[in-house]
Amino acid sequence: MEGLYRPRDGRMIAGVCAGLARRFGVSAGTVRLLAVLSCLLPGPQFVVYLILWVMLPSEDKYAARTR
Repeated sequence: MEGLYRPRDGRMIAGVCAGLARRFGVSAGTVRLLAVLSCLLPGPQFVVYLILWVMLPSEDKYAARTR
């Protein structure tokens, strides 16, 4: 599966960072660290995270859709 989805395993809150890490081939810890550090900067990072949480399908829904 190459698409962007929230995986079942490796989640901490919603799986957004784990999904981004899988999609782009980097460590989930690295993506989480970048997400936390970016929240220290001014901007809508938290809102973007919430939007991704709502918009990204879970792994089950993504697998059902791609079959």
